[in-house]
Amino acid sequence: MSTFIQTLDHAWHTTNSLLCVGLDPEPSKFPGAYANRSDAIFDFCKKIVDATAPYASSFKPQIAYFAAHRAEEQLEQLIAHIHLKHPGLPVILDAKRGDIGSTAEQYAREAFDRYRADAVTVNPYMGFDSIEPYLEHEGKGVIVLCRTSNPGGSDLQFLETAGRPLYQTVARLAAEKWNAKGQLGLVVGATFPKEIEVVRSIVGDMPLLIPGIGAQGGDVEATVKAGRTAAGTGMLINSSRAILYAGKGDDWVEAAAQAAKDTRERINAFL
Repeated sequence: MSTFIQTLDHAWHTTNSLLCVGLDPEPSKFPGAYANRSDAIFDFCKKIVDATAPYASSFKPQIAYFAAHRAEEQLEQLIAHIHLKHPGLPVILDAKRGDIGSTAEQYAREAFDRYRADAVTVNPYMGFDSIEPYLEHEGKGVIVLCRTSNPGGSDLQFLETAGRPLYQTVARLAAEKWNAKGQLGLVVGATFPKEIEVVRSIVGDMPLLIPGIGAQGGDVEATVKAGRTAAGTGMLINSSRAILYAGKGDDWVEAAAQAAKDTRERINAFL
């Protein structure tokens, strides 16, 4: 069985894409035909996945958008659909979990045994023992929050620790102590390209999940130049709303596919 890192590396090369399509379904934004459908979230996301898969190297469902609508079973169906119909494209469950070890064990089971995700996002605020249970799941990826794309991230992530900002300490711990099994990646927002460059210099070729290029306004050129590895990969550049809701009419599926294609081409233009 291939590991998350191996699958991701293969996907980067076979798809010629660093695009990660975020799946943040909000039923109020769905086409009118989905009104009152019990399977609306699954079917909407399935159509997005099938339309954008030719242009993406990964998918990232955000668990809150499913759980808020009691659609956890639809999330299970969706991840199973991606694995069945688009094998080789890894699924990152965006859950941002962070709790003590015994609870983290249950969150890890949720992500990897229930949902069958290939990787999960986690919060490092409680230290390594809150991350370690995820690493016990062989071959699965664990993507640690480092420098997030939201403005308030600076409240904590720029606090000085041992003479450096906290986000740099997280990057160093991930690269030098926590990644013994080679399963880790880091979240670094596209809204802070200078910090992407700093993190890349610390962690080498570790994968970086980079949100923020779509609705949040991150600069694609600056992001790519700051985060790419020598091989021209190393990034999962995420776009969610700008793809999901690219079209407002009957051609919404085609519009999503075109938005994904255009985003991939914008990224590739700077590699």
